[in-house]
Amino acid sequence: MSLGYLTLLCIGLAALRQAVDAQSAFTIDEVVLTLLPRTDVTSGTNVTLRCEAKVSHSLPQPLMYLFRFWKDEVVVYAKNSSQAIVERTLRSVRVVNTGHYKCDVRIYDKFRESGSETLAVTGLQTPSLKVKSDIVFEGEDIIVTCSALEETGSLIFFFYENNHQIKRVPSSNNSVTVNITPKKPKETYLQCAYMVMMLPDAGLSKKSNMWKIIVKDLDEITPEIKISPNKNVVEGDRVQVTCQVKDPSNLEVFLTKDGILLHQLHTSFTHSFTVRAEDSGEYVCKAEKGNVQKTASYWLSVAELFSKPVLRLNTNQVFEGDSFRLTCTCALNFTQNFSKADISFRLLKEDRLISSTATYTGIASSATNGNYFCVAMAKGINKTSLPLVFKAKVPVSVPIISAVGNVIVDQPFKVWCKADNGSLPITFRLLKDSSPVAEIKVMKTTDRAIFNIASISYPGEIKKFTCQANNKESINKNSAALRTSVIEPVSEPFLQAISSTITEGTDLYLICKVQQGTEPITFRWYHNNNEIPSSSQEVSLLLSQHIVKAIEREQKGQYHCEATNLASKTKQSPPVTITVSLAIWKKALIGVLCILLLVAIIIVLIVLLKKMSNPRRKKQANELSVKPRPKSGDPMRVSLTLDIEDNSAVNGTPYVMGRNVWSENVSASGDDHSEEESELIHPQEGDCNREVPVTKEIDPEHKIHCTDVPVPTPGVLEQPEAVALEYAQLNNSEPEPA
Repeated sequence: MSLGYLTLLCIGLAALRQAVDAQSAFTIDEVVLTLLPRTDVTSGTNVTLRCEAKVSHSLPQPLMYLFRFWKDEVVVYAKNSSQAIVERTLRSVRVVNTGHYKCDVRIYDKFRESGSETLAVTGLQTPSLKVKSDIVFEGEDIIVTCSALEETGSLIFFFYENNHQIKRVPSSNNSVTVNITPKKPKETYLQCAYMVMMLPDAGLSKKSNMWKIIVKDLDEITPEIKISPNKNVVEGDRVQVTCQVKDPSNLEVFLTKDGILLHQLHTSFTHSFTVRAEDSGEYVCKAEKGNVQKTASYWLSVAELFSKPVLRLNTNQVFEGDSFRLTCTCALNFTQNFSKADISFRLLKEDRLISSTATYTGIASSATNGNYFCVAMAKGINKTSLPLVFKAKVPVSVPIISAVGNVIVDQPFKVWCKADNGSLPITFRLLKDSSPVAEIKVMKTTDRAIFNIASISYPGEIKKFTCQANNKESINKNSAALRTSVIEPVSEPFLQAISSTITEGTDLYLICKVQQGTEPITFRWYHNNNEIPSSSQEVSLLLSQHIVKAIEREQKGQYHCEATNLASKTKQSPPVTITVSLAIWKKALIGVLCILLLVAIIIVLIVLLKKMSNPRRKKQANELSVKPRPKSGDPMRVSLTLDIEDNSAVNGTPYVMGRNVWSENVSASGDDHSEEESELIHPQEGDCNREVPVTKEIDPEHKIHCTDVPVPTPGVLEQPEAVALEYAQLNNSEPEPA
């Protein structure tokens, strides 16, 4: 057994190897599709599709081919063959065979397809028309069949009556049957045609054979109409209308007028009714059997006995509380044996009887509003008037005047006059000091009486305006005076400060004040034309204060304020210049530094003078030129005047202005020297031969004086008591004495 399995395995492996070798031992060079006899043929021709595979190989055994034929990307035929050529014949082709064809070949795992060829088939078969019966009665259906037996695929059939298309029927078959109902009794000729649904470009086929149909008339169902009486008919007369048909079987008879069905029965009938003027018109009897209709008509004229009543109101305008009268009238058109006394009236309100006569009187109110109409009756004829809509007008109430938006002095504004009650139209007049200024007539509920006013010059002027309203002659209603808040723009503010010069590190108090302006007022503060952050204040006073805490030297300069309110007009104050002087401790530090500097200078001079008084320099000292002074005997004095500018504090170095005068009084202690006061003469720059005088001895007693001279600063308030009072108003405290 094991040997047998081994043998079979070897055989299978050999076959598999041979198959692999075969697949690699051929190549498909080309696949060609040929349409025979040609690509464009007429309908009914036999067409052959020939597919040829050109293969190069070296195998001893023939190859197995798989051929497939395609039409419009759909496989229509497939075949396995050991031959390199396969043919497919299309017998008696039709237009439906028109399309794009191709073929492909597969050998083992290799595949190739041909190019596309287009087959065009022209010519459609002429259809055939058949009719079940060629003689029918009016209204009967004709059964018609149209067929094109040689065509295939989906078709659309067209049916014609006397060369006019009457039906269009699609079908998946090559034959279709329909019912046709002729419209009128006459000779009718029927035909049909078709087209291929998938190939509309192929066009429409020729029309089929013509079939003659005879349609007979149904005279026996034609009705006859009679009206009695048919002359001198007056409202209230009794009229009979008869519809008569010869053959009343299997039919319906109708009586109509102006599209309204009056009576209907399955046989002849007579319809009786009492006529009115509006019953004049054409009456039609119609007999209907299946789809066939026959008619007969008659025109009836009815004379009007009396006209339609008219309800009238005695006046055009009725206000609540006024009396009113309603009257119902009608005219006589036929006076023979008839008078107005034969007419009775009824007046109704909302279908409720309010009077059995032709008139009605009442007092107008909201309860009397509604729809009124009257009914006139005579000889069994009732005629109703058109409804009269009655609505009593409401007298206008006392008007109300109000301002639209804000009212600002010296600016235009608007006022609105309105009334809570009152029927339209309402005339509103704007009055100033009881004199008319303008007038507006309100016609619709959406209208508003809004008046434009140029301006007012002061707040109290607003009370001079009033409003007058009326919707009834000679009755006017006046409003109260206009009362509303008037916004007065702020006046030009002015800025005050306790002092225009303030010491560094202290608080600066500024007060901005206006003389007039409607509160609240918004104040803003500016330093050197730049708004101070978070300085805006809205207050209910005419003034406001701003505090600059611990002012610094950089905060000196010009300050101003702005004031504004709801008038949206901003006013700016004149600027105030604030000077910031050095802090006291800085001044003290500078003074101490000045003193220390002077002391150091004096000590240096004393040391130099003592060195100059030794014997080695005596000769030079004697050669010096000394200019005597008129005074003698005074001790040596040193006087110093300082003027410290603001920028000395910044630089840290004192700057000495003015003149420094040094006076010396040198006194000798022995007999060889006499008291003599000398003035040192310094040599000029660049003179090397000039002698420098040297004082022998200097008195050790010195006096130094540092004097601060106050300078008045511009901008100091002349009345500090007034500023203190305003500060007290802001702080709700008593002012301190100046």
